[in-house]
Amino acid sequence: MNNEIDEITASKVTVEIIDKKTGKLFRRTLPMDYRETYTGIKLSGENLNGEPSDIVFFSEKGIAKLKDLSGQGSDNPSCNDHGSLEK
Repeated sequence: MNNEIDEITASKVTVEIIDKKTGKLFRRTLPMDYRETYTGIKLSGENLNGEPSDIVFFSEKGIAKLKDLSGQGSDNPSCNDHGSLEK
């Protein structure tokens, strides 16, 4: 049985910051959707006009996958020469 977590999701996010001026710690719980996978983190909520808005932070693996999908990746297959035209 595989116990590895493939995805983390939540409907609230708690943000902690340390104010530059006072050095005090502030914590806020915000109503936004959170989704984390191996490709990165996606935050979903509303902008100042009440419209849906997303912010995405890509991991290194996520950036590499985007490059591959857009034709900017390496010309080498990623697993054991699958897709190789040489026989």
